[in-house]
Amino acid sequence: MEKSSDSKKINELRQRKAAILKGGGTKRIERQHAQGKLTARERIKQLLDDGSFHEMEPFNLSRFTPEDKMYGDGVITGFGTIDKRLVYLYAQDFTVYGGTMSEMQSRKICRMMDLAFENKAPVISLIDSGGARIQEGIISLAGYAGVFLRTTRLSGLVPQISLILGPCAGGAAYASAATDFIIMTRNKSYMFLTGPDVVESVTGESIDVEALGGSKVHLTTSGLAHLGADSDEDAIRLCRQLFSYFPNHALEKAPVLPTDDTPGRLDPSLNHIIPDDPGEPYVMHSIIEAIVDQGSFLELQPEFAPNGIIGFARFNGKGVGIVAQEPSVMAGVMDINSSDKIARFVRTCDCYNIPLITLVDCPGFLPGLYQETHGVIRHGAKVLYAYAESTVPKITVIIRKAYGGAYIVLGSKMIGADVTFAWPTAEIAVMGPEGATKILYRKQIEAAADPVAEHKKLVGSYREKYLNPYISAEAGYIDDIIEPQETRAKIIGALAGVRYKKIERDLKKHGNMPV
Repeated sequence: MEKSSDSKKINELRQRKAAILKGGGTKRIERQHAQGKLTARERIKQLLDDGSFHEMEPFNLSRFTPEDKMYGDGVITGFGTIDKRLVYLYAQDFTVYGGTMSEMQSRKICRMMDLAFENKAPVISLIDSGGARIQEGIISLAGYAGVFLRTTRLSGLVPQISLILGPCAGGAAYASAATDFIIMTRNKSYMFLTGPDVVESVTGESIDVEALGGSKVHLTTSGLAHLGADSDEDAIRLCRQLFSYFPNHALEKAPVLPTDDTPGRLDPSLNHIIPDDPGEPYVMHSIIEAIVDQGSFLELQPEFAPNGIIGFARFNGKGVGIVAQEPSVMAGVMDINSSDKIARFVRTCDCYNIPLITLVDCPGFLPGLYQETHGVIRHGAKVLYAYAESTVPKITVIIRKAYGGAYIVLGSKMIGADVTFAWPTAEIAVMGPEGATKILYRKQIEAAADPVAEHKKLVGSYREKYLNPYISAEAGYIDDIIEPQETRAKIIGALAGVRYKKIERDLKKHGNMPV
């Protein structure tokens, strides 16, 4: 009798677990697939190493949904490994109540995040949710608050990556925005605080979800998203790649991966990449690809403020953060958006002990009424602050233009760079020669028989006399002037020399960054 009773209970357990695995049922899963989307469990399976997932609290049920109760309450939580490294995660299941946030869903997510905090493990969020569960009212809103609190608590301690794989509305958008990185699937995901119906009822604007908060908006205009993916599978691949550059927590260093690329590799093409005409653009991406470990550069936010470049790469297997300007876009000038983009990235690298490599070719901050009245000073000060407060190893290479405030804030030696190199093409000055000569020689230019020709002659003279890296090197502001072709080897050598860097800051709660 006892054996029969045990068998019955085991069968019941198996039936209940089978029901859990079915999520919202066959029809809803088919609808998910018809939209070109994976289910929550399929996403987890692709993200984690085979057989490593341990699910937490799969039997949870809502206390408030009167009928059609479903196990898990719209979210799957647990932990597993990526490349044998521990991660915690949650994946909202759109087939169950539209993945909406509820009391029980929040409890599950918060429990998972508490364990991640105690174990100092990264957190990955797979978002596919219709927002707060309206039927639960204030309870669902309080659920979001619990997630917000823990996201903030984990910030800077462990990496947090959000994959937006469907709708992400209301509170869910704030939860994702507070994480380190956001990956969105194109034409399948969207983020906004209030949907089109509410917008139209309040403002009278008629707008669809894609124009209001689709992936294109956040990848190109708002700057909220960091990477765009063509599918769920592509988003998961990008997540694994991004994760590889990070340590598990802020007290560790990121893993060093094996590489076949030679540390001392020279690239003679770099000696000729900068045009003779200082006003002629070139492609900074070509320099980055030439000096890093081959194929290792992962650019972030490439479509947002493309005059600034940020991303991760490797030098001799060691992960670094890259900051640069793109001279072929707006001459590489700094503006409001590129300042925000760079400042956040620098701080992220500093949180997780990732060295910073800065490649400088910037004529300064963008002038004009719009920039000044919309706070370019405040936004530019974020870059200054981020570099000045960072304590990770910092290597700076001045490629060409380094003018004015942009020179100072972009990892200059005076603001804390450990090693500063310059190419022979470097131009370090308060401002460009055209503006400088107009100020210095205004009367001489005005009195000349041909003011235009006189100005042109003075620009050439000023450039030859002042716009070269030797003056800065002689004054000690540049550590070495190098041939472009040896940039890779010099950076790898410099990184080795500062790999044990450790700075203890003065005791205080935190600085007051001009956000």
